[in-house]
Parts: sequence; C-alpha cells; structure tokens
Amino acid sequence: MPLSRSLSMTSLSGVLPAWEEDELPVEDLLLFEVAWEVTNKVGGIYTVIQTKAKITVDEWGENYYMMGPYFEQNFKTQVEGCEPPNPAIRKAMDALIHNGCQVHFGRWLIEGSPYVILFDIGSAAWNLDRWKGDLWQTCSIGLPYHDREANDSLILGSLIAWFFKELWLQNYKPNVIGHFHEWQAGAGLILSRSRKIPMATVFTTHATLLGRYLCAGNADFYNNLDKFNIDKEAGERQIYHRYCLERAAVHCAHVFTTVSQITAVEANHMLHRKPDVVTPNGLNVKKFSAMHEFQNLHSTSKTRIQEFVRGHFYGHLDFNLEKTLFFFIAGRYEFSNKGADIFLESLSRLNYLLRVRNDVTVVVFFIMPAKTNNFNVESLKGQAVRKQLWDTAHTVKEKFGKKLYDALLTGTIPDMNSILDRDDFTIMKRAIYATQRHSLPPVTTHNMLDDSTDPILSNVRRIGLFNSRNDRVKIIFHPEFLSSTSPLLPMDYEDFVRGCNLGVFPSYYEPWGYTPGECTVMGIPSVTTNLSGFGCFMEEHVSDPAAYGIYIVDRRFRSPEESCNQLTQFMFSFCQQSRRQRIIQRNRTERLSDLLDWRYLGRFYIHARHLALSRAFPEKFKMDPMAPLKVSNTVQTRD
Repeated sequence: MPLSRSLSMTSLSGVLPAWEEDELPVEDLLLFEVAWEVTNKVGGIYTVIQTKAKITVDEWGENYYMMGPYFEQNFKTQVEGCEPPNPAIRKAMDALIHNGCQVHFGRWLIEGSPYVILFDIGSAAWNLDRWKGDLWQTCSIGLPYHDREANDSLILGSLIAWFFKELWLQNYKPNVIGHFHEWQAGAGLILSRSRKIPMATVFTTHATLLGRYLCAGNADFYNNLDKFNIDKEAGERQIYHRYCLERAAVHCAHVFTTVSQITAVEANHMLHRKPDVVTPNGLNVKKFSAMHEFQNLHSTSKTRIQEFVRGHFYGHLDFNLEKTLFFFIAGRYEFSNKGADIFLESLSRLNYLLRVRNDVTVVVFFIMPAKTNNFNVESLKGQAVRKQLWDTAHTVKEKFGKKLYDALLTGTIPDMNSILDRDDFTIMKRAIYATQRHSLPPVTTHNMLDDSTDPILSNVRRIGLFNSRNDRVKIIFHPEFLSSTSPLLPMDYEDFVRGCNLGVFPSYYEPWGYTPGECTVMGIPSVTTNLSGFGCFMEEHVSDPAAYGIYIVDRRFRSPEESCNQLTQFMFSFCQQSRRQRIIQRNRTERLSDLLDWRYLGRFYIHARHLALSRAFPEKFKMDPMAPLKVSNTVQTRD
C-alpha cells in the first residue's frame, strides 16, 4: 500500500537553515564531543555516540575528537594508543601531564576509529576540594562528599576545561566546538564558559535527570509537568546538586538540544529552557542491512529460537511451533518506565482472546537484566533433554535409513514393522519417558535473588500466566542480556531480534527508544508509544505507521485501561495475520530503514553546530535560523 506522502527529509520536523554542507569550513574547526560513555558502555548514550562516530569522522576527519574518563581495562581492550596528529593537542595534553594529571590518547576501535582523549580521574582527585571551591565560586553549586559520581564528573569537567584553556593559550587559530552530553559532562561546559574560553558549546540531554526519577516513582508525569515544584522534587530525591549541574549546563550552552519532541516538552518544564534543535537518534543502517536476505535471516534465527523453546517446554510441547509467534521486550529493568506493567496486563487479556477465538500460541520473552545467581536447573535440564532426544532420533534415523537403503537395493519394499528392532523401540521409549515432567515449564531461566519481590514475577503470579497447557500465551523471563556463548540460549541480541515476530515496547518514559528502531531496520514489526521519541517521530513522518509494522499505543491522551485495551487489540490483530501477511509487513517495515539512517538524521547535528558557531562567533559565522533548507537529496522508501 503506497504512502499518501513520501518519506523525505522535507517532511522532517523543524526548519533548517539554507546552507550547503561544504559551507561549514571543517578544516578551520575542531570538534570535541564529551560524554561519560566514551569507551565506557554504561547506558543508552553509549549507543548514540558509538553509532554516530562514523558519519562524524567521515565529515570531520582528523578534526574530530571524543573526550571522556579513562578506565584502564577499557583502554587496553578498546583503544589503540597513538600520538595526536595535531601538535596543539599534544601540547595541551602535556600541560596537564606536567602538573600531575594523566591524559591518554588513541583511536577507539569502533566503526570510524575516532580519536579519543581520555582523562584519568584518579590521578587528579587530589584537586577535588579546590575544584569544588571553584565550582561554588562560579555558580554556587555545592557537591556532597558522599556522591562519588557527581565528584568524578566535576574532576572530569575540570580537566576538560583546563585542557580547553591550554589549547586557547597557544593562540590556536581554528575555532573550537564542544558538544557535551548529559549532566556528567555538564561541569566541563559550565567551567569553560565561566572562564570565557572562546569556543562554541552544544549541550544535549537524552533524558532529564529529574524526569527519570519521577517516572521511576510512578508519578503521573506528563499530566503534571507544569505542576511539579522542581527544586522540592529534586531535593527530596537527594539529587538537587546534580539537577543544578544539569540546569546550569543547559543555560550556559550556546545551543541546547534534545533527542525528541516529547523530551523537548519535558526539558522546557524541568530545565526551563526550550531546546533550540531536536536531534533524533539514528542508526548505522548499513550494519543491519541484509537487503533481500533479511527474510531468510528471520527464518534461520527463528529456527534457533524454536529449538530453545522445544527444550524449555519439554513434556508440555502440546502446541504447534509452526503456529507459534515470538514476542519480546528488552532493555533496562525499569518495570514501569519500560511499560512491562501494561504489557503483562495486556498479555493476560490476549491469553483469554486466543483461548476463545484462535489456535495461535504466543511465546513472550522478557530480556531484562536482574540480580541472579545462576541458570536454574530446570532450564538447563530442558536443553539437555532436547539434545538427548535429538541424538536418539538421529541414531534411530541412521539405522532406519541403512536398512531401508539395503532393502531397496535388493528390489524389495521392507516391512515397516520389522525395519526397527526391539532395541530401537526401547531406546525411543526411554527417550519419551525422559521428557515426562511433573512441574510446569519455568517462567524464568535463572535463579532470581529477589524472587518474591521481583516486579515481573509478582505480576506473573497476579495474572496467573504459569505456562500451563491451557495458556495460549507462554512467558519466558531471561534476566540477563543475550550472548552467543550462553549454554542456554546461545544467540546474540541481533540474531534473536531477527528471529522474533514482534517487539513490544509500550514505554511510559522513553526519550528516544533504540529497541524499536533496531527492530525496524531488521524488518521486524514493533509496538511503541506516543510517549517515546521513536513513536512520536514515526507518528509524525509516516502517514499510516501500522501498515508499516509500527504500532503506536496512545499512552499520553488515554487512560491506562484504554491504553491496555489498545495494546491487547494490536497484539491480537497481529496474531490473526496469515504467514503471507506477516512476510509482506516485514518487507514494509524494513523499507523505513533509510528514515533512521545517521547519514540523514546527522544533519540535525550539523545544524546544531552551525547554530552554536553563529552564536559564539557572530562576526565570523552568520546564519539565518529561519531560512528554508536546501534539500538536494530525499530519502525515499525502497521499492
């Protein structure tokens, strides 16, 4: 079904200025991107900066540097040490090193191989009290001694501001752009601006600090944005100093950006500044691109998931795997923020509908890391039983095949009752008896440390989905990130996603949402919400998202009960599709990939940098922010 409007960059939100890409004199500029997650995989921002690195390196070459904290183990395994190509950067680093602070340089071994400058926080910790005094003198923000993360962020920020000052003192000609991500990098921006270092600054919040805390506490967040007493809420949660750092960085930056329209609304209320630019998060679509092969990859990965399911449900495998769909939810274990609460309630209702009206079975995976002490015995036993059955079947098949072959060579049709001897039947009966179990298949694959209070397991008990024979919805909670080396489910996350039929991410608080985006570029339909950045983005730029496998639950303007019913209906409608309809839908979903490619979404970052330069150096960089964008190429969906 054709779209009523094309998917083109002209349809993207916001008005961009009229400048050709080569108008920005990259050769006369240095771009520094600062984030706590550089070489340090601790959150979603790591994915953003890692996937964006290649297009930035392609654009800026050796004038692009990433900055973050130094962790010895990460440096040894992820960074190739080398000398800076720019003498001015070498001198600025040496100035810090000669004063007792350790600074490390190298190439980060990811796609694009960007240069990284990493600051050893421990080597400079002896300056902490002095730098706390500087921060207080500068902006009256005090940091408590017991907040290790805030103290470390101040040390990192002070080192970065010191580095920029040393670079400036060399009368270095190229103009500098500093792009800072999140509150942990905010101190560097605040101190650089307070010391009047001539540089353009951009600050990006991927989610407001207080927003995360309020939503985690089950607050009715979006209906009360204008009613919260921000200072009081931050103080009660003992994060007032962190909130002050974040807000000060936002107001000090020449340009303030965030990743989605829904987060822009939040930031305007929480941080009291409207973002200048919305910079949607993209993906390296080429990495996931399988062209016409993605349907075959789906089939291959699905077969591997089916093998796991055969083992997990041994003794209770009374459902047809060819009529079984695999749904999943994945991400940080934030039960309400990620929508696991509404998902479980909807699964209970879906189970009723499927028992009454359909012969489809749904196996749902929850991939969310939680505290465990090991795999549980029953899960491991299931895979061992499956393997034993496979080996038995293979042995009998070999003997059967040989006897059949010999009989056919003599020109006779063998007696099927005599082709297998008593021993063969004994082996098969023993294998069948081994599959008998007197308990239900486990809901979780691991031994949970907090079994009685775990939110997912508590709600599973409430709704009564225990993987019984009558249930058409089966639940498997895998409280660990997937790995191809796992003895239980040996699959990488990407392969697992390709093998599933539907990703379900009914988040209440999701500033962007990489999980449905990754599903999209791999051709897997997904459920998202209009409270996630990804959902808002798709709702705005695709005329009929559901036709392209993007189901958007309304959690902003509907009650929880109505949202739950809508999600149930989405899943039930998906279960009613024929295999052919699902194949057609996967093709449509994969066509949206180009809309999420960094090659195109990256120009919003170009706009933000250009705007920052025009505000920091108005005599040198002029720009009309209201001028229309000259678009020479559009992103059309593929045929």
